[in-house]
Amino acid sequence: MKTRLAVIAGLLWAVLFCSGCVQVQATRLGAGPIRPPLTQDKVAIYRTAEQVPGRYDEVALLSASGAYSATTEEMMYFEMRKKAGLLGANAVILDSIKEPTTGSKVANALIGVPANREGKAVAVFVLERESAAGAQPVAAAATSP
Repeated sequence: MKTRLAVIAGLLWAVLFCSGCVQVQATRLGAGPIRPPLTQDKVAIYRTAEQVPGRYDEVALLSASGAYSATTEEMMYFEMRKKAGLLGANAVILDSIKEPTTGSKVANALIGVPANREGKAVAVFVLERESAAGAQPVAAAATSP
């Protein structure tokens, strides 16, 4: 009996723990070079493609999701940067973050139906930065305001 309760408690803990996770799926684009992984702190975030300080190669499409009650937009961005870095990208261009509807949130609270926050972005590798002195490599830690 104790073993059975321990298993049930363990499964319940795993479900509760993972419900707060952000999952990021990636679809690699093109046949470009495979670059070495970077840590997430070396991956910049840009709101639009126009903000990127130079030419870039698209590396992957990113799609993130997580329970709205256990995630924040900041967590979504962090996990997207982490996944992009693992793919060798040094920047992320955001597409959208979609919040669940009020109806989804109510259904989640009453009957436990999932209500997820979802985000989309493009992982890119910025090749160079245009400047008055000519093209220069992009500083890996550059971020957008």
